[in-house]
Amino acid sequence: MSIGAYLKLSVAVALATIALKTGAWWLTDSVSLLSDALESLVNLAGAMFALAMVTLAAQPADAKHPYGHHKAEYFSSGFEGVLILVAALAIIWTAVQRWLDPQPLQALGLGLGLSVVSSLLNAALAWAMLRKAREHRSMALEGDARHLFTDVWTSAGVVAGLVAVHFTGWIWLDPLLAILVALNILREGGRLVWASAAGLMDHAVEPEVQQQIHAVLAGFDHRTIRFDHVTTRRAGQRRYVDLHMHMPASWSLGRAAALRGSVEHALMSAVPGLRATIQLLPMDVETHFNDVHDPL
Repeated sequence: MSIGAYLKLSVAVALATIALKTGAWWLTDSVSLLSDALESLVNLAGAMFALAMVTLAAQPADAKHPYGHHKAEYFSSGFEGVLILVAALAIIWTAVQRWLDPQPLQALGLGLGLSVVSSLLNAALAWAMLRKAREHRSMALEGDARHLFTDVWTSAGVVAGLVAVHFTGWIWLDPLLAILVALNILREGGRLVWASAAGLMDHAVEPEVQQQIHAVLAGFDHRTIRFDHVTTRRAGQRRYVDLHMHMPASWSLGRAAALRGSVEHALMSAVPGLRATIQLLPMDVETHFNDVHDPL
């Protein structure tokens, strides 16, 4: 399936889990199950926004965006992270109110059963989405998948805690669980917002990709040519590398361009989705573009 198809499936699963978890909360009147249902609402909003951003990121480059729209995926991850933070604060507020005014829980067996079914749906989808995200290096899909995994662990903790409430009669465990759920998703939301900001700041490509690039360059005859100023960045699913290739000044332009084409082809074959830009220079010429400092 395509990335878009996974996100559409995520929307459908989010609707199903909202129905199941809302039913669990309605049956039990548990504030921790309510917090779990609120997180599923965030899943739905995040999946819908991610689908919109992935669709935008897939659009070809145009006059206003000559490098394409790939960074749109980072907005999806950041938006979902902010939603998670807002949901966590709402959960904490609700839990504190219940802590001050404890209420007995009802129909725990059926309510927990609905919660478990929703968690199994989320776990299966999150596992498949994370594999697809790693395959295509999709920030939007990875953000949605990791949020779903957070939801799964949240639900597992809530179920375990409510079982303890049933056997101990300690009603105060219910709001405590809700607060712990909120703190957990606060951490996940902060991570997503940070990852989104890092992507917009033109981070270098991953260390393993850098190793692949240097391995390709090392395969060429360095007695005749040499490479320097190798710079990389990533934008969504796209990877970029810029470098200088020095060669003998006596070479013809045609020979130099042919070798440059071979290097570009080797790089882009080794790293799918990579775009290489190579500047040709004579062997005895050095560039000093890093020596000029911006006064700002």
